[in-house]
Amino acid sequence: MADKQSNPGGAAGQAPTADRPDGIRNIVLVGPSGSGKTTLVEALLAATGAIPRPGRVEDGATVSDFDEVEHRQQRSVGLSLAPVVHDGIKINLLDTPGYADFVGELRAGLRAADCALFVIAASEGVDGPTQALWQECASVRMPRAVVITKLDHHRADYAGVLAQARAAFGEKVLPLYLPVDGQGQVTGLVGLLSEKLFDYSSGTRTEGAAPPEYADAAADARGTLIEGVIEESEDETLMDRYLGGEQIDAKVLVDDLEKAVAQASFFPALPACSTTGVGMAELLEVMTSAFPSPLEHPQPEVYTPVGKSEGRLPCDPDGPLLAEVVKTSSDPYVGRISLVRVFSGTVRPDTVLHVSGHSSAFFGEERGHEDHDEDERVGSLSSPLGKLQRSLNHCVAGDICAIGKLSRAETGDTLSARERPLLMRPWSMPEPLLPIAVTAHAKADEDKLSLGLARLGAEDPTLRIEHNAETHQLVLWCMGEAHADVVLDRLANRYGVSVDQVPVRVPLRETFGRRATGRGRHVKQSGGHGQYAVCEIEVEPLPQGSGLEFVDKVVGGAVPRQFIPSVEKGVRTQMERGISAGYPVVDIRVTLVDGKAHSVDSSDMAFQTAGALALREAAAQGQVCLLEPVDVVSVLVDDDFVGTVMGDLSGRRGRVLGTEPVGQGRTLVKAEVPQIEITRYAVDLRSMAHGNGSFSRDFVRYEPMPAQLASKLAQEQHAAEG
Repeated sequence: MADKQSNPGGAAGQAPTADRPDGIRNIVLVGPSGSGKTTLVEALLAATGAIPRPGRVEDGATVSDFDEVEHRQQRSVGLSLAPVVHDGIKINLLDTPGYADFVGELRAGLRAADCALFVIAASEGVDGPTQALWQECASVRMPRAVVITKLDHHRADYAGVLAQARAAFGEKVLPLYLPVDGQGQVTGLVGLLSEKLFDYSSGTRTEGAAPPEYADAAADARGTLIEGVIEESEDETLMDRYLGGEQIDAKVLVDDLEKAVAQASFFPALPACSTTGVGMAELLEVMTSAFPSPLEHPQPEVYTPVGKSEGRLPCDPDGPLLAEVVKTSSDPYVGRISLVRVFSGTVRPDTVLHVSGHSSAFFGEERGHEDHDEDERVGSLSSPLGKLQRSLNHCVAGDICAIGKLSRAETGDTLSARERPLLMRPWSMPEPLLPIAVTAHAKADEDKLSLGLARLGAEDPTLRIEHNAETHQLVLWCMGEAHADVVLDRLANRYGVSVDQVPVRVPLRETFGRRATGRGRHVKQSGGHGQYAVCEIEVEPLPQGSGLEFVDKVVGGAVPRQFIPSVEKGVRTQMERGISAGYPVVDIRVTLVDGKAHSVDSSDMAFQTAGALALREAAAQGQVCLLEPVDVVSVLVDDDFVGTVMGDLSGRRGRVLGTEPVGQGRTLVKAEVPQIEITRYAVDLRSMAHGNGSFSRDFVRYEPMPAQLASKLAQEQHAAEG
């Protein structure tokens, strides 16, 4: 880079402004939990004068971790925005959580940004979760630079971590600076392109000649850097000129580097120390000079409400309005706040927008929300600095702002002009695979629970709320235990709802294992009209998927014709209630063979009761089997963990179907596993695969459950009902 002296812009409390897309940089910070992203944001805010001094995560005093849950857990759990101004460029810093449970927030940040700072701690290195985050960036071709932080940590190993990053992410991860060690800590940086020393030892940044003892290391690193940049350039003669000994103009190298970064084919690496300020000016220079503006980053594809593609709109403040809600949050005083990335046009307060949200019916993808199309008036318009909202009078294409009181807009919804509704394909969201069953602690909590969950569902697309009609449980499908903790914390502390966690029930089925007979007799006399109905049935098992087949073989009018449907209705009602462990009965043939009626006391309800009693007696005499749902589970893990995963799946009564190499040292393992064995697999797999495994599951069929396990479940069910 053409290393320049930092020129902080803006002042504490002053809202940055940007009226042109080329004057904006939207930068998301990505990295594993504990890598120092939030602290780095604080250092950049302080370096540009946006805040007087950086806060500490441990004190709950940082700008981007302002949620009460983040204060309690001392880690980021949500996407947050912190804008700064440097050299006349507005930089929207988007801080994201590093923990895998909050990958939905990360993907929202990737959608809102045009480039990324990939943060790795010099004391930790590159592990499985770090590589998974790199793949998240690579999947959307996000331009990015690698920032190695915590240079002042006692276990810091900058050279070692840089080598790990190159081994994991490719040879196009190359340093722009070398750290200078002075008395056990990094006191400055040597610029490889400028060949200057940027010294921080005095507390302020000064320029000077590179120390002689770093000459050889800098020359080697500079040569590797220049060759890496030239390889990415479109000038085929440039490498020949360089290898021929010609001195390449630094401006040519910088221009080629900027193009390579924008194409996500070259990843500059920079050392930085948030606590001492080393590297902050260099980072700001890279962000403003080498990262692409919104004009240079591809726009999402746009559709009309009927599904016709409109292509990709240019990032033009005077173009048709196109924006997207990337995060929804609730403020107890302001109400709902929508964090919005504007892709085209200009948003202004007190105007009417069209809100579009479509689910799987439109895009063929599961969104988890209902479709909706409606107009809403924009309330206040602001530029957030953490939880601080600073008023704006407009927000142009390429910028990010917050809109207040969009009551129906949810995360992932498209905002457009009322007279020209548009729709963007939403970014992909991971499927939540950890079920948590909850009940309201008290009757007074039931209404508040419904309201709180509705609001949390609108804010968090990775939370799926299921009212299971078979098990009659309220199930919250979460990304993992940390995600579940945040959901329950917010229910308790934000919405004042107390809930109890209960074991998750898997929707089992019951059926008959062999032929059986049953006699239902319902006779009651209590004065006036009595109740009289007798029916005899035969029950046989049927192939899976057959449902109920009801056969009438009554002869001689033993059961009057008008009451035969009543017997069938009673049988169906009892099948829904269950006959052994309280689960629905499936796949049987019930044949009505005989019965008795009374000319006065027989009735529709009496024969319904008799039909139910007959089925229960048949179950008591026959062999009732429990059927359990079986899923096909597809597990993606590193090759090193394939044996462990296969052994674990077999231990869960699974049948391994096979393995398939997918490249990059990873393998897909497929197996059929009973659902009851994988209710907590999202947690267990993360532990087995050291945080770098994922899986999906799809229902395939029901199968008989082993008798010993079925008996145990039936006893537990009876005990719970008792």
